[in-house]
Formats: sequence, C-alpha cells, structure tokens
Amino acid sequence: MRLKDIKSLLHSDKKMKLAVVAAEEENVLIAVDDAYKNDIVIPVLIGDAQKIKELAQKAGVNIDSYELINSDSLEQSAEIAVKMVREKKADFLIKGLIDTSILVKQVLNKEYGLTTGRTLSHVMVYDVPVYHKLLYLTDGGIMTYPDLEGKKNILENAIDVLKALNYNEIKVACLAAKEKLNPKMPPTVDGDALKKMCEAGEFVDGVVVEGPISFDLAISKEAAEIKKYDSPVAGDADILLVPNIEMGNGIGKTMTYFGNALSAGIIVGASAPVVLVSRADSYESKYYSILLGALVAQNNRK
Repeated sequence: MRLKDIKSLLHSDKKMKLAVVAAEEENVLIAVDDAYKNDIVIPVLIGDAQKIKELAQKAGVNIDSYELINSDSLEQSAEIAVKMVREKKADFLIKGLIDTSILVKQVLNKEYGLTTGRTLSHVMVYDVPVYHKLLYLTDGGIMTYPDLEGKKNILENAIDVLKALNYNEIKVACLAAKEKLNPKMPPTVDGDALKKMCEAGEFVDGVVVEGPISFDLAISKEAAEIKKYDSPVAGDADILLVPNIEMGNGIGKTMTYFGNALSAGIIVGASAPVVLVSRADSYESKYYSILLGALVAQNNRK
C-alpha cells in the first residue's frame, strides 16, 4: 500500500464533516478544497471570516458552498470546533493557523473536550520511495518522554490506525540504539518489556512486536542478514515506536528531507482524529493527512 491508495479505502457516499480550526491558512484551504472536490469531506471553516474569504480568493478557492463560522480568537476557534465534534456536528478536525498547544488544550477540556481516557499521541505515516511499504512512526509530535505504560498506549493508538487501513498483520519495531538488553539503556528495557507483553497476548491478534531493535535492523533485511539478526520484523517493520520525541522528530524529518518521503499525520486517542499539519508541510502532506483523518473518522463511526 502507498499513500495514494488510502482514497480507495474511503466510502464516497459517507463523506466526513471536517472542522477547520483557524482556517486562515492558504495551503490548508487548498488541501481541504481538493478533499471536498474529491468527495472526501464536507468542510466547516472556523476563524476570522474576513481573512478566510481574502485568503480563499487569493488561492482561487471557492468557499461559497462551505459553512463559515466567524470567531474572535484562536481559542474560540478551537472551542467551536471541539464542541462541534462533541455534539456530532463534525466528524474530525484539522489544525489551521493555530498553535498545537492551544488546540490540544481544547481537545482535553474536561467540560466539553474529546477525551476518552486514552493517551493522546501522534501517528505519522511515511511513503518512502526506497522502502517497500508504508512506514508508521509514533510518537514524534505529542508525547515527549513516555514511560513503559505510555509507550504501550501509544502503540495501541498506532495499531488502531493501521486496523482502520485494513492491516491484518502489523509488525512493530521498538527502536533503541542497540538490539541487546542493557539495564543502563531504558529504551532497550522498555522494548524488551513490550515484546514480552505481545507474546503474552496483551495486543490484538496479528500484531508482532520486536524490541529492542535498532533502526537499521528494523528497515533493512540486508543489515539483519549481515548481523545475523533473526526476526519477522527485521527489514519489514510497519510501525516504528520511538523512545522519545527527539528520535521521532529526527527520523521523520530525515525521511522527508533526505528520503523524499510523502507523509501524513494525525493525533489519535481522542474520540475523533485531529489532523495535525505544520506550515512547513507540503500540500501533499496536508492532503494525505486529511485522507488519513477521514478514514480513521469513518472507522470510528462503526
């Protein structure tokens, strides 16, 4: 499967309603409009209405058929969007010109937020030309230094995303600097513990967890053969579970800028997916992130 194949998994007769938080962002407007034209979403634009109209005109985007809700601040934009999802007036969210922290604060609001009791985490999917399938990475965007329980929660969230994409077998690599257990290196300890949890049946059927395992062994069969490392995950990983945000951020940006990877990313763990994009992300990344969010939102409806 490649990123372009995600659209084939969506049901065109079940378009998802997408709340665009602080829609005063030109590239987001273009990506949302393309998703609308491709029968994927029904957009609701929230933010400074006048600025949104001006940007849409500049970008050549006709928003006459879109619902447009004016707000006086970024906090209000996020609050309106979150309440819409809470009240089932929208199916998922996308971040526009707003800080992630402001949006997440509203998502976690105890009075009207989208909390489920699960950990919020970020899942990125990378379409790397030199890798034979999609690579999912978590968490390089939300969780900073998760403990063992946090890593298990993060992994469960990522598995849910792959299940929404109809994966029957999911191979997980718990990354560390080396593949041998070393009590002085916490990522190796946690990787070993997660593998044992999987062997004890603590994850859903079809999941194989390997850890600790180094990055080269996770994605290169040749490296595994040279090092005589035997594992069904070696050279064939689906999910890269990173020990901290620095590793996740570094690997992700390396795949984008050195590996020419296309990517998509969403926040999961809430009652609805939150499409998290950066202003530096390409149009393709924003568009495919919307598709991924729509697919997970469709799956949530089930």
